[in-house]
Amino acid sequence: MEIRTLRYFLAVAREENMTRAAEQLHVTQPTLSKALKALEEELGKKLFTRHSFSIRLTDEGVLLRNRAEDLVSMADRIAQEFVTLDDIRGGDIYLGLAESYQIRTLARAIREFRKQYPELRYHITSGDTEQVTEKLDKGLLDFSVLTERPDTAKYAYLVFPHADVWGLVFPSDDPLAAKQAVTADDLIGRPLFCSAQSWENDIPRWCADRMKELRLEGSFRLSYNGSMFAREGLGYLLTFDRLIDTSPDSGLVFRPLSPRLENRLYLIWKKYQTLSPIAERFLKHLQASFSA
Repeated sequence: MEIRTLRYFLAVAREENMTRAAEQLHVTQPTLSKALKALEEELGKKLFTRHSFSIRLTDEGVLLRNRAEDLVSMADRIAQEFVTLDDIRGGDIYLGLAESYQIRTLARAIREFRKQYPELRYHITSGDTEQVTEKLDKGLLDFSVLTERPDTAKYAYLVFPHADVWGLVFPSDDPLAAKQAVTADDLIGRPLFCSAQSWENDIPRWCADRMKELRLEGSFRLSYNGSMFAREGLGYLLTFDRLIDTSPDSGLVFRPLSPRLENRLYLIWKKYQTLSPIAERFLKHLQASFSA
């Protein structure tokens, strides 16, 4: 199975049309059709169902698309790393990031690093722990940023300088806005929004045996989306401070949890992994920045 054939397959899967895919790939339609037929024969599975004006993936085709995207991305990354091995002015760094105001610390570090390596190119993926560690494990990322302590058997890590503070975001005209902080008693009976990851791992650290009295209305991977539902009065968003605009004109307020609940932020990379030269230099820069 050749990478070129996987590129052909992905183009057809994306365009859902053989003619458009062939034009995009700058190959003839017969060449493309022959390559895909050979791929189906090699795998022993039908990858497409053909209709009058479109082509759709079978279940087996969807599985191959998911795997092929990772393989092609990895092939592109390997090629790019070898191109930039001797490039002392820059290169590519791949990062997967959780949501936190402390990402600003990382952005500042990149800004300073680019003064020394002006041709640095950075690629950002956002997601929760499961999403970014999966890509890191597959070798698609150099570093990931997590809001929970990493598995030290698999990853090396740096701890960000500060902690994220948990609280509740809700409309400013809600009676709870009169309080300086909210307790578990304040949340009982109220519809709550939170990420599934934090609902399982973080909130129980705060309210312990009161957890069974709280009601999860809905889960969001992105706090911004949750804040839109909170703004409409559909529930109360549990999230970190400084992620959501709660300025006086925003219509929303943030109140910290009491007792105080915090999360540290971790930058992680795979143990025993050989980093690219630019990623190795960037890590040293971060180590110096975080210890300053």
